[in-house]
Amino acid sequence: ATMVVILGIEGSANKLGVGIVTDKGEDPILSNPRHTYVTPPGTGFLPRETAEHHREHVIGLVKQALKEAKIEPKDVDALAYTKGPGMGAPLQVGALVIRTLSILWNKPIIGVNHCVGHIEMGRRLTEAKDPIVLYVSGGNTQVIAYSLNRYRIFGETIDIAVGNTLDRFARVIGLSNDPSPGYNIEQCAKKGKNLVDLPCVVKGMDISLSGTLSEATRIAKTKMKKGEVTKEDLCFSMQETVFSMLVEITERAMAHCDKKDVLIVGGVGCNKRLQEMMAKMAAERNGKVATMDHRYCIDNGAMIAWAGLLMYKSKCITDFKDCTVTQRFRTDAQEVVWR
Repeated sequence: ATMVVILGIEGSANKLGVGIVTDKGEDPILSNPRHTYVTPPGTGFLPRETAEHHREHVIGLVKQALKEAKIEPKDVDALAYTKGPGMGAPLQVGALVIRTLSILWNKPIIGVNHCVGHIEMGRRLTEAKDPIVLYVSGGNTQVIAYSLNRYRIFGETIDIAVGNTLDRFARVIGLSNDPSPGYNIEQCAKKGKNLVDLPCVVKGMDISLSGTLSEATRIAKTKMKKGEVTKEDLCFSMQETVFSMLVEITERAMAHCDKKDVLIVGGVGCNKRLQEMMAKMAAERNGKVATMDHRYCIDNGAMIAWAGLLMYKSKCITDFKDCTVTQRFRTDAQEVVWR
């Protein structure tokens, strides 16, 4: 069989990534450059400015990906892009570039579900082949398991995502967004030791995080200002509270589906404390946790290219007229024909 090569573009939030993958050899990833839009402390990223960032860097990243992979456009079999979910304006940049490259290079296009991209990347790079997946990022918080050709959502946040909760808290206490707010909370939390009482809201298989954020914000603006509570203790407490909610609903899904292994994907999946808490729970159930490092947990082009490769080999090609974006694209809306 000949080697299949796919180029993928991811740009659903503040990271822009271009990845090139193949189905041959030990390491499927030929190149995976990424550029992050970092905003000043106390601010978040807005759709229009984020899209502007993507427009500015996308051509350079495509060239860099081809160069690092030592691949010419003629060697590429198909082009993959993130169809959704994500922010509308940034997503449109990726879709526009892929449609343009498709016309220039005469290649088929595959529209990929962002969440499925994370899951398939995790399944390829770790030992976990049929795990309970905890997908935790800035925009998504879902507990997922595969059943009957779909990635089914067993539990999720009913308001805001865990990454959004942590990012907004970092903004309140003035932490830097470089390299990411969550990373800086994690470092700050290592110095904390007193647990501040915060709301911990689990509703069956689902969780609610907005109350935890507003209470942490209130404490930051009152007790922390007065010096009654330290920044370190508040970061520590935020992580402990929020992560324990995630571990609880993940364990419920494990019991429900009778699965031993957990795969953590998404940007928050880099967090060592979350990995540690999850590993402890999994060990009690004679299971194990599969994780990836920041290169593949955080949004990247290779995960879109890899999911695109699986879809391409299963003849899932997107018609040119359907190469649009959708800000809301449920994980279970994508039929998983390749499994």
